[in-house]
Amino acid sequence: MKYSNQIQKLIEELASLPGIGSKSAQRLAFYIINMPKEKVQRLADTLVTTRNNIRYCKVCCNLTDQEVCPICNHEKRNKKQIMVVENPRDLAAYEKTGKFEGVYHVLHGAISPMLGIGPADIRLKELMIRLQEDVDEVIIATNSSLEGETTAMYISKLIKPTGIKVTRIASGVPVGGDLECIDEVTLLRALEGRTAL
Repeated sequence: MKYSNQIQKLIEELASLPGIGSKSAQRLAFYIINMPKEKVQRLADTLVTTRNNIRYCKVCCNLTDQEVCPICNHEKRNKKQIMVVENPRDLAAYEKTGKFEGVYHVLHGAISPMLGIGPADIRLKELMIRLQEDVDEVIIATNSSLEGETTAMYISKLIKPTGIKVTRIASGVPVGGDLECIDEVTLLRALEGRTAL
């Protein structure tokens, strides 16, 4: 079915979002069109404001609207234990368990020679700077994909000479699985069963 240009453009923009197919995009487009204009304006303002104000935490590289994210700012978090994750969604997945009391470091990617992503393309330099402080353990919680495993081994080789304990999350996380899609119980078991690298 051919829609007017404005409707078609809205559908195309929504369909360009990850996880949104053409039917979902159509449904969302017509829902938005039928919303009160004030709600649409609030949604649009929130999108623009969020995009303009989000930055990287100067400590852990998580996304935040402040200079330092709430996790790094929290007084009761164990700053001597750092969990390294690939992206903010993985961090959110572990935070949902409510059991990890340390802090995080977000790499914003994984090493992938096939895609031309090397160690300099992810936030490893920032991690190494953090390790100059008083750190007891680095938990590597990258995905169980080839890229995640490559990244874990690379980080382990970087950190071991410093004498800091390096561990890897245990099995329980399926090979090839993304952390953001895994339930809290599985994530918690993987965290509790982590092994030394």
